[in-house]
Amino acid sequence: MRIRCPHCGERDNGEFSYLGDAAPVRPDGMEAEAAAMHDYVYLRDNPAGAIRELWYHGAGCRGWLVVTRDTRTHAISDVAPARDVALARRKGEAA
Repeated sequence: MRIRCPHCGERDNGEFSYLGDAAPVRPDGMEAEAAAMHDYVYLRDNPAGAIRELWYHGAGCRGWLVVTRDTRTHAISDVAPARDVALARRKGEAA
């Protein structure tokens, strides 16, 4: 599988580290209920199809990316810097 880094160009997935689903939003720090933190850390869906994932480009630009990948075929349809996705999420946009 190859990932097109927006900063470095197309690279082998061995240069990246996978974190997981990009959808969960971390509960608000010390104000969060223990059950909410448990759910955030341990409960994840495992869908068949397109999913947005967090990947870290450790052997390149050291940037965090949101990769949209089909879990059935590993086909990648989109890659964006995680910072841009987070800023769009805060503004209420669908990034």
